[in-house]
Amino acid sequence: MSTKRILVIDDEKGFTAMLKLNLESTGKYEVLIENDSQNAVHTALNFMPHLILLDIIMPNMEGPDVAIALQENPLLKDIPVVFLTATIRSSEVGDQGSRIGGHFFVAKPSSLDVLVHSIEENLVMLN
Repeated sequence: MSTKRILVIDDEKGFTAMLKLNLESTGKYEVLIENDSQNAVHTALNFMPHLILLDIIMPNMEGPDVAIALQENPLLKDIPVVFLTATIRSSEVGDQGSRIGGHFFVAKPSSLDVLVHSIEENLVMLN
């Protein structure tokens, strides 16, 4: 089984370091962190991840704007984006399920099992 590349774009350095450690401990993922949302497209182009975990509230460029920039790039447009957010809980979404602007989301904090499940669901949808 080959590892999947996951790009985490989030300004919280402590959170991203722990997330990288936890995801890589599963043996399923190679994780790269980008803490500056303004560098997100450049970093994604260099890393070419299989999936992007993207915070919503960040300084300089917020997550939805980053998602739009990623989708506008022909090389990145098909990479699934899963939003990470502390502003919305799964129970608050109701009929929309677990989507924000067409993208899946995972509430922060979530267990590693919930996060891995969301990653795997989105990776399966690519095949």
